Amino acid sequence: MFTLSLLQFLTLLFVLLYLFSLLRILVMSASSTSATATSSGNGHKSYPFIGSLISFHQNSHRLIHWFTHLLSVSPSQTVVLNRLGWKNQMIVTANPANVEHILKSNFENYPKGKPFTDLLGDFLGMGIFNVDGELWSTQRKLASHEFSTKSLREFVVSVLEEEITKRLIPLLENSIENGDVLDMQDIFKRLAFDTICKISLGWDPCCLDYTRPVPPLATAFDVAAGASAMRGIAPANWMWKVKRLLNVGSERRLKKAVGVVHSSVNEIIRERRKQMDGSESRRDLLSRFISAGHGDELVRDMVISFLMAGRDTTSSAMTWLLWLLTRHPNVKENVLEEVTSITKDHDLSNDSQSFNFEDLKKMDYLKACLCESMRLYPPVVWDSKHAGDDDVLPDGTPVHKGNRVMYFPYGMGRMRTLWGNDCLEFRPDRWFTEQRVLKMESPYKFPVFQGGPRICLGKELAFMQMKYVVASVLKRFELVPVCLDQPILLPQLTAHMDGGLKVRVRRRSAFCEA
Repeated sequence: MFTLSLLQFLTLLFVLLYLFSLLRILVMSASSTSATATSSGNGHKSYPFIGSLISFHQNSHRLIHWFTHLLSVSPSQTVVLNRLGWKNQMIVTANPANVEHILKSNFENYPKGKPFTDLLGDFLGMGIFNVDGELWSTQRKLASHEFSTKSLREFVVSVLEEEITKRLIPLLENSIENGDVLDMQDIFKRLAFDTICKISLGWDPCCLDYTRPVPPLATAFDVAAGASAMRGIAPANWMWKVKRLLNVGSERRLKKAVGVVHSSVNEIIRERRKQMDGSESRRDLLSRFISAGHGDELVRDMVISFLMAGRDTTSSAMTWLLWLLTRHPNVKENVLEEVTSITKDHDLSNDSQSFNFEDLKKMDYLKACLCESMRLYPPVVWDSKHAGDDDVLPDGTPVHKGNRVMYFPYGMGRMRTLWGNDCLEFRPDRWFTEQRVLKMESPYKFPVFQGGPRICLGKELAFMQMKYVVASVLKRFELVPVCLDQPILLPQLTAHMDGGLKVRVRRRSAFCEA
């Protein structure tokens, strides 16, 4: 039974009184015609002290669409929102010049900042994605070296081949025989977790094997990610900090889940050190980080960060692409034509289910499809920094020390000023020049993989994985969605499709038995 200490009781009482007072202010501010408010001219009002809190509350169920609207009607594609308290502003931008300034030109002034690192601190600890300064720089140099090695690239391809040929394809084949409805989002999440665990930890969780129970580490990861996302949508940081102090609700679940994640990874690290003491050679990132001489806690936080980054981002991108291809059969046929043409010289009797690195490099049209899908449905819809000092953005927006500055990939993909009047259309051809050469847009116009010093180290490996999986599925199977309604994107730590992508699987005619 849950009991409160005197300190917890007094804290809870204070919070309740504060919330009651705040509620009265909100009601009076919203209902009173005499309330002093300033209008931004783009659809939201800011009141004294409570700032834009009323507008936030009214649009809390549709924040990504609200932000997109505000940015689309702003002359500079930037909007300043006053938050709860005094001099507490959030600046949201879809302006590429601002994004480049934040991520590159004035990088040192825009760290993640303590408010952000606090959100994920319990989960990611001191890992590369949750730190700034020298600790980030040290990890970045180490990881950058490892990600650039040919041996890691070859290891990734071998992991993908095994996971797809031995698990994914048989799973889809069995669903045809049994007439099952599959959730491709769940399948891709399981596949991505298996893959990133093998690459990062040298450990196989067997998540894609539905005959086995999901390991505690995978379940705890889901809970920890969801609870951490709850912190991010709280109107003020002190709210989740009070819940953590009281050990209630999502904070209680987070604490328990993080304990499972840490203990599971710590055990893998201990076992790996024993194996390495016996001179057993391994190619995974964990073994490489241990060989670099880092302590167990830092190694644990580093690999947890990579698990977090590689687990849901690729599965989200692949899920949305498959859904878009069901709506655009002509694009799907173009992908199939490219894959078929690249693999036409393969010895099908010997290696019919595999791609090599050179095959994947040639899949330009599939890469354009992935980019176009991520433009419309980015795996990470927004990212925040916190100003270390006063500044002025290139579009003239003043920034005060401590302000939260957010660039918004979801909204950027929907700006007519950036992508034209057809910005809401799925059109992979926009990624090619008139000479049909694949072009990659500036990372500050298309910041799905960030840009500047923090640009994603795993970008090319992510494209390799997504190409391999999507090409393997499409060349063998037809996926028929069970529901034709427009899916809803849920913007948590990593965006995903609400309810998943439920499909029935059919064999593509070329792979049907005679």
